Amino acid sequence: EAAPIIEAGFAGWRKGLLASGVPGDAAGLPGGLLEQLKKPDGERTAEERQAIDADLRKHFDEKVRNDLVGKVAPVERAATLRRQLGDYRADQIPRVMVMSDDRPRETKLLDRGDYLTPQGDPLTFAPPGALPPLPEGAAANRLGLAQWLFRPDHPLTARVQVNRMWQHFFGMGLVKTVEDMGVQGEYPLHLPLLDWLALEFRDRGWSQKQIHRLIVTSATYRQSSRVRPDDLAKDPENRRFGRATRVRMPSAVLRDVALSSSGLLDRRQGGRPVYPYQPDEIWEALAITKERDFTYPQSQGSDLYRRSLYTFWRRTVSPANMFDAANRQTCRVRTSTTCTPLHALTTLNDPTWVEGARVLAAAAIKASPDVDGRLTHAFRRVVSRVPTDFDLVALRRMLTRQREFYAADPVAAKALVSVGASAKDESLDPVDHAALTAVCLAIFNLDEALTRE
Repeated sequence: EAAPIIEAGFAGWRKGLLASGVPGDAAGLPGGLLEQLKKPDGERTAEERQAIDADLRKHFDEKVRNDLVGKVAPVERAATLRRQLGDYRADQIPRVMVMSDDRPRETKLLDRGDYLTPQGDPLTFAPPGALPPLPEGAAANRLGLAQWLFRPDHPLTARVQVNRMWQHFFGMGLVKTVEDMGVQGEYPLHLPLLDWLALEFRDRGWSQKQIHRLIVTSATYRQSSRVRPDDLAKDPENRRFGRATRVRMPSAVLRDVALSSSGLLDRRQGGRPVYPYQPDEIWEALAITKERDFTYPQSQGSDLYRRSLYTFWRRTVSPANMFDAANRQTCRVRTSTTCTPLHALTTLNDPTWVEGARVLAAAAIKASPDVDGRLTHAFRRVVSRVPTDFDLVALRRMLTRQREFYAADPVAAKALVSVGASAKDESLDPVDHAALTAVCLAIFNLDEALTRE
């Protein structure tokens, strides 16, 4: 784009030099070239004119290059500094600038919660009298509250958190009312265990990772979920944790399982929210785009396959594939688990699951030349065990039916193996690829794949 401008500049500069006889702008020209320019143009031979043009071109190119380098270098330096500053900020703990009042406002007890009828003397900032006081020297503000919550002898913080972690792995907490461990909540059925875990959590530097490792390596967690008649009669709700609890995994985890089994999952940690697949015009149907001028910029590349933890989420509207998700308008630590046909419609038709099945099928085809090898590869990647003979018979039967279906409808086969933004392997037969994709999608929807045994 700059070439015509440079050529025009050279033409004007050359014309001025040749017309001026001894140019004033020629201070930087070599001595031999200056002597040639003093000679009238009519007395120059054709060879001299070519030599002058070549020397002028060389000098002009060097002059322009030096000027550009002098102008570009500061721009590149500024860009480098901005990039380094962005990297530095990304590694720092986020900071929030807040305004502080010189004097906190007075707070009074409200009559039946009516802010128009405050009563009595102003209240003072302090924790409930039944709990330990603020640490010595702690201010009565948010920092003081944080210091109070994590004081070593606080009776609630560690217990509440380990109870929530226990619920995550076993489907219910040691205290069943996870959201309420006060006097209106359930009394702990395993109080010594709750206290021991709370002390371990505190003494291990409040490391959630270490408590997770402690729980999943315990004999309690590694039990079989097979139900024995005598155990069922004694403990139908499994409150004593005599067996592993079967729990349908959350939808966010199911999405990550599909991506991980297919090899698509991007395991990078941190970063900005990502925008995975969403149904077309879903935001328009919710009237969000009109009210708030909102657009959903679908992510590209590996951002489509980040963990569900990083999915963009509006407070009032959960992602379409996150069934049974908590309403974020209020804090909920115990979500409901339902079982409706809408869940199956999601895991059978959502582009994330279909694309995962397509990529897994392609990997299975490349991994083995025979049918049983391909089915075993896909089954093991999802369910984490080798299929039994009974499993293989059912999978072969389904694969045969799907191959017959897509052989009769090659357009549908090509449409299925084109779902998703990841690269497609054009060398694979579309019919075979589509048939195995349908089987992989069925494997994703097995009870073993959806349920934590």
